[in-house]
Amino acid sequence: MKLLYALAFLAFLTADLNAQAPPNIVIILADDLGYGDPGCYNELSKIPTPNIDQLAREGMRFTDAHSPSSVCTPTRYGLLTGRYCWRTKLKRSVLWPWDPPLIETKRLTLPRLLKQSGYQTACIGKWHLGWDWPLEDPENPDQYLTNEFDGFTIPAKQREGYALRIDWARAIRGGPNAYGFDYYFGDDVPNFPPYTFIENDRVVEVPTVLKPKKMFGHDGPASPDWDLSKVMPSITDRAVKFIDDYADSGSDKPFFLYVPLTAPHTPIAPVNQFLHKSQAGNYGDFVHQVDWTVGQVSTALERNGYSNNTLVFFASDNGSPQRNGTQGNSGPIGSVKKDFGHDPSRPWRGMKSDAWEAGHRIPFIARWPERIAANSESSEPVVLTDLMRTVAELVDYRLPLDAAEDSFDIGGVLLQTKRGKLPIRDHLIHHSGNGTFAIRMGDWKLILGRGSGGFTRFQPPADAPKGQLYNLDIDPAEQTNLYTAQPEVVSRLTKKLEEFQQAGRTFVE
Repeated sequence: MKLLYALAFLAFLTADLNAQAPPNIVIILADDLGYGDPGCYNELSKIPTPNIDQLAREGMRFTDAHSPSSVCTPTRYGLLTGRYCWRTKLKRSVLWPWDPPLIETKRLTLPRLLKQSGYQTACIGKWHLGWDWPLEDPENPDQYLTNEFDGFTIPAKQREGYALRIDWARAIRGGPNAYGFDYYFGDDVPNFPPYTFIENDRVVEVPTVLKPKKMFGHDGPASPDWDLSKVMPSITDRAVKFIDDYADSGSDKPFFLYVPLTAPHTPIAPVNQFLHKSQAGNYGDFVHQVDWTVGQVSTALERNGYSNNTLVFFASDNGSPQRNGTQGNSGPIGSVKKDFGHDPSRPWRGMKSDAWEAGHRIPFIARWPERIAANSESSEPVVLTDLMRTVAELVDYRLPLDAAEDSFDIGGVLLQTKRGKLPIRDHLIHHSGNGTFAIRMGDWKLILGRGSGGFTRFQPPADAPKGQLYNLDIDPAEQTNLYTAQPEVVSRLTKKLEEFQQAGRTFVE
């Protein structure tokens, strides 16, 4: 009998030791950061990134990670829903000033999932997924509020006129609070109006003036004395404040903090303390400022005792357009590589918006000191849509069939419990800025278009094949087009892509 009691007590102790509070979750999403910007991904980088590099040393660095799109809005949709954005009405490009919400009203999102699992949720930074702007005369909406989200068809003047009809005293619906975030603070899009901060569903300061013509960005209303260089420091301060305040509150709930940064996207506006700290001009200095933000968040977690049981993800929303930060906080596409010899895309071909690898292959790091092995590396192919199913499995949330349709659980890779040699994903689907599709299966990558599909100025020969096929194992630089030489591979990958498009999902239980 004593032996039975002893065994029962030992089992109780073992269960208690194995029991673990759910982790806090932090996602830091850089904007337009290239694969070759951080030093931990590019030994030739001319930009100091000590905090990102430390994150990699303390966690797992992925070398085959991808954004679900090679431009901004679609990636944010995919990350927060686990679903490819090309399944929505947005078939190319991004949302433009004053566009309505893109996420479907009743769709399960990552913050909704975590809120239902007992988490406190916050989004601090760039939203860029649309709002229901409060009109003074809502009975007379403009045409583009019900369009197919094609920003190229709506004249700029029509958008500017719409801005004059907004009632800034009223709540702005359809933003982060409508999709599961308890708290929001940010600058919706740094180069779009309104040029003011939004907190929850209200502007912090009413935009009573028009943006100065010399200031970078689309025309529209702005707060008096709006300063582009203060956006990143303000986002950083609020993210740190959220962590500090949460610790002071004594809450026993875990928290989810989503920090979508506005940098190093244009306007490239580093503050004085970061100027001339890189060898890659203003762009490099702005990337260095992004690294500082990562350090500030990491320090706040450590200071408050959260570091060990916090799962931190760091990634970028797409590749870099390689601007140097001149000419109105912007500069020509590709100029940072030309002018400073720093290649944000190294070692991949192309840049932001492209279907080529540099458009969507991104730095992706995960740190969780209690569970993820330090200084580890994975070549597992992953997509940012995978975060939703991974987190759902982690918090034991059963996803319904109409959610996270393009999300795969990568927890076995993160925690090194994966069995077998098969990849979690047998395919990757890529989508460029102009809507060009690409699919990769194994070493084969098929692009259903002749050019880059994005920013890279490349004119194929007149007699070039109508598509591109590369073997990334022997040709990672995507230089030798095998489209004509391998028709059976082209046919197989084309058919598979069509199946995924028509099926409405890529994940099947």
